[in-house]
Amino acid sequence: MGLDDKIDNAAEKLGGKGKQAAGEATGDDSLKAEGKGDQAKADLKQAGEKVKDAFKKD
Repeated sequence: MGLDDKIDNAAEKLGGKGKQAAGEATGDDSLKAEGKGDQAKADLKQAGEKVKDAFKKD
């Protein structure tokens, strides 16, 4: 996984956590769900990058 990808995924996950926290603080369920979705998407991207890295080493 390239450093740029790691940074992008971490930023997306952090943004998702912020959205989720803002949704919880304001009672906005759609913002909270969007934040959780952003976090899940970042996790999937990170997993995909790890798979790519595993095949590069062979």
